[in-house]
Parts: sequence; C-alpha cells; structure tokens
Amino acid sequence: MTLYGIPNCTSVKKARAWLAEHQHDVAFHDFKKHGVDADWLARVAAQTGWQALLNTRGTTWRKLSDTEKAGASDKTGALALMQAQSSLIKRPVLEIGGTYHLGFSELQYQDLLG
Repeated sequence: MTLYGIPNCTSVKKARAWLAEHQHDVAFHDFKKHGVDADWLARVAAQTGWQALLNTRGTTWRKLSDTEKAGASDKTGALALMQAQSSLIKRPVLEIGGTYHLGFSELQYQDLLG
C-alpha cells in the first residue's frame, strides 16, 4: 500500500494520521521529493479518469494562465501539466494492490481498509 501526495497538504495529513491511527503500514511517496512518473500518472488516469485526477480547486490551478488552463482541456495536456506541477494532482492518491483511490474521507478509508 502506498500513499502519494505532498506532506503539507491538509488532506494528505489527515489520511496519514488516519492510516497511522488504524495501524496500517503504508509507504509514502512525496511528489515534491520523488517527482511524478509519467507511466504512473497514466495508470492512475486510466483507472480514475484524468478529469477526476486534475485538481482544479486549488491555488495552483487558480494561479495558472488561461493558456495553461486551456492546455489541460484534454488527457495529453492535463497529464503533461500534472507531471510538471504535481500540486495539480488530486491528493492523496492511495494505491492498494494496483488500484488507485483519490482523495480522503474517513468513510472511504473505513470501507477500503476496515
């Protein structure tokens, strides 16, 4: 099991705390330190949909130019932008046995992990 994200992200902090509290052993992949692999990003997008994976609610998205936002209007452009700016990836991403789950809620994690 691997959790992907950025350590100072509130949702990632909540997910990590929940996993630790419920004694789940999880590796953490820090996008800022370890980067974002294009193949990994493509696999996640194939399962979740690139639209769900693209975080358009955060400050990073709001700071983009209209040209940059327009470039993310299709899968290829969106994946390239997410790889270049990892803060545009919906966080956290929890990988369990090759299946990817986006975001964090206690109910979601309870359903996934018991």
